[in-house]
Amino acid sequence: MGVESGLPGSATLSLARNVVPLDPEPAVFAAMLSGWADQQRARFLRPPTIQARQGVVRRFADFTGEYPWQWRADDVDAWFAELSSMSPPTAVSTARGYQMALRMFCDFITDTRYGWKTLCVERFGQPPTQVLHEWNTIAHVTEFEGRPGRRPLSYEEVQALFDAADGRAEEARRRHRKGALTAMRDAAFLKTVYAFGLRRREAVSLDLVDMRSNPKIPVFGHCGGLFVRAGKSSRGSPPKRRTVLVVPEMDWVVEVLEHYLCEVRPCFTPGAHPALWVTERCGRLSVRGANDAFDEARAAAGLSEELELHSLRHSYVTHLTEFDYPERFVQDQVGHAFASTTAIYSHVSDEYRNRLVVSALAKRGISFGEASR
Repeated sequence: MGVESGLPGSATLSLARNVVPLDPEPAVFAAMLSGWADQQRARFLRPPTIQARQGVVRRFADFTGEYPWQWRADDVDAWFAELSSMSPPTAVSTARGYQMALRMFCDFITDTRYGWKTLCVERFGQPPTQVLHEWNTIAHVTEFEGRPGRRPLSYEEVQALFDAADGRAEEARRRHRKGALTAMRDAAFLKTVYAFGLRRREAVSLDLVDMRSNPKIPVFGHCGGLFVRAGKSSRGSPPKRRTVLVVPEMDWVVEVLEHYLCEVRPCFTPGAHPALWVTERCGRLSVRGANDAFDEARAAAGLSEELELHSLRHSYVTHLTEFDYPERFVQDQVGHAFASTTAIYSHVSDEYRNRLVVSALAKRGISFGEASR
């Protein structure tokens, strides 16, 4: 076979020796994907990440109707032109993720250490090549490429959202409807997501044991903080952990959590279930259920449909910034590895920026009136 390699994912380990399949093309392609998965597992990447990347490669192969050793750069152009012309068009960030997956797969099968190039030449008469280059992939020129409608909520919008969530719960209780408990849980859940700046996965993964007291502020009791164990992980690393403290401006969440824990959660009869947020079927609240809770409250409040649950996390970062908390503190609270990421989440108001300008002038002994003349 040419190159002999013991690397995870190499051709010598992914294909049976001295066995020629009756249908060699699909067999070799399947072995490439399997070998690539082995190589990624050796780097301790998570199974969902590996499966998603394999799915992108399969989609591209289905589009071209060809095998990797037959791919050309114009196949890439054609596929992404189609994705951009869809209604709605594929998001730029999503397309870049697809291109990254394809580029990594091509890097893998063209790396001589893994032996796939030699095998393809021997069996099919042509080697695989890298078909994604700087000139036919998306340039990363801005930090934020999300939809313009994705933004933090204003203070008034946050209040309207919470009022709507409370209103749904009160209406269900007044009419003795079955969903009253769920509505009360959802209201407490949304307030907790905002008051701690949580990601949706972090929020639904919370257990009762993750409640933390803050010895510096004993008045908050056992609700002075949350220990987040399901933080966003880096490539090949386990989920990151952090403790998020209640800030004085959000101290109202202590009463919300105490009421939920003492009055609402026991009514679900969860038994020994460890989850903080439980369902009427005594299970853990799902990510989909969390999204539904926000969507229903947003609709009841008459807010823009472009807002989503993650907008509460953006709101938290923005509002902590406007409360004048140091950048490093905000970064640690939300679990960002880089300050630049936290900056993307912050969209402070004109009023706050004007206050900074006035404060800077005051430090120089200049009044706002003098500066405007």
